[in-house]
Amino acid sequence: MAKKQKLNKSQSRRIKHNHKKRLNDEQNPALGWDQDSLGPPQSGTVISRYGQHADIEDDEGNILRCNIRRTINSLVCGDKVRWRRAKMSQNELQGVIEAVHERHSVLTRPDFYDGVKPIAANIDQILIVSSILPEFTPNIIDRYLIAAEDVEIEPVILLNKTDLLTPELERKINSYIKLYQDIGYSFHLVSNKTQDGIEQVKSLLSNRMSIFVGQSGVGKSSLANSLLPDCQIDTKEVSQNSRLGQHTTTVARLYHFPSGGELIDSPGIRDFGLWHLDVDRVTWCFKEFRDYQGGCKFRDCKHLNDPGCIIRQAVDEGHIDRRRYDSYHRILLSMEANKPAHSR
Repeated sequence: MAKKQKLNKSQSRRIKHNHKKRLNDEQNPALGWDQDSLGPPQSGTVISRYGQHADIEDDEGNILRCNIRRTINSLVCGDKVRWRRAKMSQNELQGVIEAVHERHSVLTRPDFYDGVKPIAANIDQILIVSSILPEFTPNIIDRYLIAAEDVEIEPVILLNKTDLLTPELERKINSYIKLYQDIGYSFHLVSNKTQDGIEQVKSLLSNRMSIFVGQSGVGKSSLANSLLPDCQIDTKEVSQNSRLGQHTTTVARLYHFPSGGELIDSPGIRDFGLWHLDVDRVTWCFKEFRDYQGGCKFRDCKHLNDPGCIIRQAVDEGHIDRRRYDSYHRILLSMEANKPAHSR
């Protein structure tokens, strides 16, 4: 396979200029297609992305599969686009996407080969879904909270499958609910089986663009089915052998609520990497650390046993919960261990 040639600065500027021109000039011809075979430019929303194609929803609610211009270097679920309908479809393709409008927010995650990759765009809130089964893991919640804080999108924590709670586990869960609420996060209990909390979640999603994130098997797609029963999204049970979730959603997909608002159901991720962030940024993403960050005696303080560390002092004095402090250091260790060799 031929290696993709890297664009120089002049080529990149020219592509960016042409991209903006397509957004502003409705009479611009669609390059690579016969001018007479395409209709006028229209606005649309990316419902889902499949390689070089994407499903677009037009202003009337119709969904059409379109080809993507090669000059578009990033297109994800939730993007607002300029596209043109073909007067005669070619196989399953019914148009071409010519340009992408500027995003007001984008959720990203690191990729070992492609650097930082966008997952979804124009999101108002991130719903972090955890569950009793396969396992309630606060450290994974903290990873998603870092991802949300880094892109400055409001996070909400949902704990699913609460019908499986035991009295002992319930005491643990309640202590973590208080911990996250004291920090300033919204934390909600929900059960897809008993429908407890479903109406409360619906109110959270009303008139907002939201995305479900969480490990495979926590019940994101099942929750989406409860919230949007007409969609009938595929689901699977947690593996009885590995006790790990099984992937059911393979690409991000946007759904509409009849009463207003949108939900993006994203593929499950068993380990959300953060190795693309520097240590100071991760520290800032722990909200309760911010008042202390930069106040330690030494600029390169590791916030462990360093003399004059005011974050460690705040932990010892009970102003910062030790569980979050320990989670912070576990995340830093995993970031270094999982960082690709080319990024070290």
